[in-house]
Amino acid sequence: MNTPLQGPAKALRLAAIGATVVALGAGFAYAAGWIGTPALTPQRIIDTFEAQAGHHPGYRKNHAKGLCVSGYFESSGQAQALSSARVFSQARVPVIGRFAIGGANPYSPDAGVPTRSLAVQLSTDDGQVWRTGMNNPPVLAVSTPQAFYELVVASGPSPATGKPDPAKLQAFFAAHPESAAFRQWAASAKPSDSFANTDYNSINAFRLIDASGKAQAVRWRMVAQTPFAPLPAQVEDNLYLQHDLQQRLSQAPLRWTLRLTLAKPGDAIDDPASQWPDSRRTIDAGTLVIDHVDAPEQGACRDLNFDPLILPSGIEASADPILAARSAAYSESFNRRSRESLGAGARP
Repeated sequence: MNTPLQGPAKALRLAAIGATVVALGAGFAYAAGWIGTPALTPQRIIDTFEAQAGHHPGYRKNHAKGLCVSGYFESSGQAQALSSARVFSQARVPVIGRFAIGGANPYSPDAGVPTRSLAVQLSTDDGQVWRTGMNNPPVLAVSTPQAFYELVVASGPSPATGKPDPAKLQAFFAAHPESAAFRQWAASAKPSDSFANTDYNSINAFRLIDASGKAQAVRWRMVAQTPFAPLPAQVEDNLYLQHDLQQRLSQAPLRWTLRLTLAKPGDAIDDPASQWPDSRRTIDAGTLVIDHVDAPEQGACRDLNFDPLILPSGIEASADPILAARSAAYSESFNRRSRESLGAGARP
């Protein structure tokens, strides 16, 4: 997998990786005044993405095209020993969520974007809330907000082709060997033909806190119980993934297993580019059931900011700097769109 590519093969692979990075885009690229001189703030970054994708009032500034859903989470009870969070002991927890594709353009064709995301809010009977935003890549390409911003710049479209410049990406990756795990995933990953058969990853690590105060670092993944199938080569429907989800849910609920991966001493807890060994212990903490779909922009999730730092007692953030950057980004995006209305005649 590490053999250098040459010629057209290299260009095609790097272009695919660039498309994935751009699709993830703003969700990880902001920092609260940490980057550069003058400071690169969330406001400036959102301005940049809106300049590239166009200003779309009332839509999220990344993962702009999505669909609100609802359902519930059924705990298996297996994570109760690791965390005092009520979500791991309550039999059934109400869930509001949102499936989306990556990018800042709400009119992108579903089949044209490789990134799939799932954000959920779980509200337990003790009045606490857990929000988590997950994506299909298992890791990021870089470890810091500054490096991610540099990658977004390197992945920007060339004026001549409208696509990422392979030479710029090659230079960036050569300077950032920490991107190896992400590049390996991006080079071989195939886009799914459905939100329903996609696995969604926390990417960042968190800490579970048990009743005695003991901490255990984890990452989590929503593992689809629907068998994977690749996206067809030709898709005419611009709402392909949304229509597929609606059709599937009209027949039966959809399910994912919440799988916790437990870190061992020495694992990189604060580095989202570092992949943990496959041999790490896992716990199936419960089942996410999605049984209802709402309107794309007017459903129950419309006014939710899926900030990954909104956590219940028993779950804490790691020191990963990307987490704080994500939180700042989500806040700026939410504040902007809350002051906007969907444009008249906006396309679905």
